[in-house]
Amino acid sequence: MTEGLMSKAATMEVPIHGNGDSRRMGPSTTSEDDGLEQDLQQVMVSGPNLNETSIVSGGYGGTAEGIIPTSAMKGALSLPLPSRGPLISPSPSAAIRMASQADPSTGSSLHHQPHPAPPMTGEEAAARGVAVEKFDIMKKWGINTYKCTKQLLSERFGRGSRTVDLELETQIELLRDTKRKYECVLGLARALTNHFYSLVQTQHALADAFSDLSQKSPELQEEFGYNAETQKLLCKNGETLLGAVNFFVSSINTLVNKTMEDTLMTVKLYETARLEYDAYRTDLEEANLGPRDAGTFCRLEAAQANFHAHRAKYEKLRADVAVKLKFLEENKVKVMHKQLLLFHNAISAYFAGNQTQLEQTLKQFNIRLKSPGAEKPSWLEEQ
Repeated sequence: MTEGLMSKAATMEVPIHGNGDSRRMGPSTTSEDDGLEQDLQQVMVSGPNLNETSIVSGGYGGTAEGIIPTSAMKGALSLPLPSRGPLISPSPSAAIRMASQADPSTGSSLHHQPHPAPPMTGEEAAARGVAVEKFDIMKKWGINTYKCTKQLLSERFGRGSRTVDLELETQIELLRDTKRKYECVLGLARALTNHFYSLVQTQHALADAFSDLSQKSPELQEEFGYNAETQKLLCKNGETLLGAVNFFVSSINTLVNKTMEDTLMTVKLYETARLEYDAYRTDLEEANLGPRDAGTFCRLEAAQANFHAHRAKYEKLRADVAVKLKFLEENKVKVMHKQLLLFHNAISAYFAGNQTQLEQTLKQFNIRLKSPGAEKPSWLEEQ
């Protein structure tokens, strides 16, 4: 009988728990221990699932507070941990407790919140402001161009009236006619300068030829010599006259293409302002003739404001043109008096053969200009 009991005890299974204790399996074993045994068997068959394993502290009978998900410790896997027991898969009851204790703030990332549109930067806002400003400028320009074109066509076809200042218009027309005549004088003076420069160069070449022949022809040495000296003297006087004529051309060019042109530019601005003034005057007259209601009242106020602004601009430019015309006339008289006297004295002295009077004329007007074809003196002559 004793041997039978010993053989029966030898065939019984003794489970080994994580704390090293051995306990018999009997009727007193709890349902939780049965669940843990099933989990151990599953681990032995399929292996541990590292993504779902947990570290259990305090033995199998520990509370839910001792269960720490390994997903929260991925950054600290490299640290050595003390061996507290074997790694096991959680039981269904433990998984339910872990899910109930999860932080609701760390929800699933499958539901994304819509991102708000990025705010507009300073550069984008500035670019948008510039675009709006350009659009307003183009709009005003289009309206102004339409009104001025309408007014111009009305004047051309005799259906519209225009503002006329008879005295100022006469002075402007006289200025334009004077400018055309002075441009003609300027062109003739330039042609005279070019032709006379060619004459001086021809005389210079002729003087060199006479001088060379006087040395190679002993029988005509005196005759060639006299002619060579005469041509050299004419070249010298011709270069002096070229200096005076070049000064005359330069002064007339400044008067015509700078002083008169500046005044005519102001005249063009004045004429544009006059056309705008008449266009907005006509627009105001049409607004006054229309019916008086709430809509036309605002239009009438805008037309009056535009009319007063363009009238002030027109009157200012008219005053500027009158002042410039007055100063231009005074400047023209002074300049032309000096230049005509210079031109007359220089031409008379040259063709009279009076070299002294020609040189005095240039000194009188402080002219130290060289002719365009004057050659630079050699370094021997400068010594």
